[in-house]
Amino acid sequence: MNTKSTMLSLLYNLLLVVGMVLSLPVTIVSALTLEKRQKTVLKRLGIGFRPHRFSRRPIWLHAISVGEILSAIPLAQSIKSRFPDYPLVVSASTHTGFEIAKKRLAKTCDAIVLFPYDFVWSVKRIIKGIDPAIFILFESDIWPNFLFEIRKRGTPALFVNGRISPRSFKRYKKISFFMEWVFSNLSWLCLQTQKDADRFAEIGAPRKRIEVTGNIKFDLPLETMPDAERMRLRESLGIAKNSKIFLAGSTHTGEEELLAHPLKELKQRFPDLVTLIVPRHPDRAESIKRLLADADLPSTLKTALKPRPGGAHGIPPEVIIVDTLGELRRLYAIADTVFVGGSLIKHGGHNPIEPAMFKKPILFGPHMHNFEWIANTLVQAQGAIMVEDANHLLKAATTILSDPTAAKTVGDQAYKVLQENRGAVEKTLKVIEKELRN
Repeated sequence: MNTKSTMLSLLYNLLLVVGMVLSLPVTIVSALTLEKRQKTVLKRLGIGFRPHRFSRRPIWLHAISVGEILSAIPLAQSIKSRFPDYPLVVSASTHTGFEIAKKRLAKTCDAIVLFPYDFVWSVKRIIKGIDPAIFILFESDIWPNFLFEIRKRGTPALFVNGRISPRSFKRYKKISFFMEWVFSNLSWLCLQTQKDADRFAEIGAPRKRIEVTGNIKFDLPLETMPDAERMRLRESLGIAKNSKIFLAGSTHTGEEELLAHPLKELKQRFPDLVTLIVPRHPDRAESIKRLLADADLPSTLKTALKPRPGGAHGIPPEVIIVDTLGELRRLYAIADTVFVGGSLIKHGGHNPIEPAMFKKPILFGPHMHNFEWIANTLVQAQGAIMVEDANHLLKAATTILSDPTAAKTVGDQAYKVLQENRGAVEKTLKVIEKELRN
């Protein structure tokens, strides 16, 4: 370890301690009052962590939260298939991500754990307790202490499906001297696009360790849903056979308020329309319900529905707020058009590939910087429509809902983009295989 690395490590940990002290009151309150934080804080500090004992050192795959866990499923399954002799450990940073991992990857991996906070003591304890042969970081959650400790142990660390948004690029560029040290602890950076590769190189990543492998999100299993299953899903929501469905997926705070007026207008133009709102965080459901009520838009929570056979409810629900977790992908299958949330506000958007899998016409707002290349590719291929604001959303949704032929054309083009960009998992596996051989 050279002098520069030592100094940067000391500086980072000094700032980390100062930040921890300043935020201590808020941290204590949230740890005591928020159920999700209560379930994770001690484990992420390494308190009570029990070392895992495997027949050989495992492959450790980390994804931060729900979206990343779901996107990493094809890679996790392929790792287990390609390297069956290696145990597989999957970690998440959030409680919801941890729960989704248990639900979707329990049969694939050998252990599921919470990722440590980036304090030296917690990082060392959990790394030692897992003792990985290789560490694979999926898409985000780059923590300096963790990567530094991994490298000290001589364990290769791979950053896969990597991307960097324009906003993050500008921020990291200001501290490129520090990022150069962070990236020096990675064996490989497997990035989504050439633009990502150029940006990472500019902020300090060594080009000789960069591979452009594509976006693993395109390699999601191509799901289909038989007509009978689609009908059962509609019936479970009380939606009649002939009703059109507008789905707003992964919405964030401030977005439902922008959607309220277009949704009212759409209901007037299409009286049989049912809107499904699937908030990114289901615990916001009650507040969304109140917001819509203030906008004179009646809504029902999914958990409050009591459907009868045939989808008959007397009066069909106008808006259904999905207050359960992990159902968005299935709901895409029954939608007539889809709005991808986090894009009318400056959040950065969410994954538009999942609705493309079901050949759905996709709408999203102007703030898709977290999925910049995918969004641009879909728009250029006419497989999605980028709307400027709520009024533009109303106009685009009206066109799609009025014209089944146009809707099918957009959906088919989205599916074509998905098909043309598959193969990132295989390219990533070759890099992993190379490191395991070494």
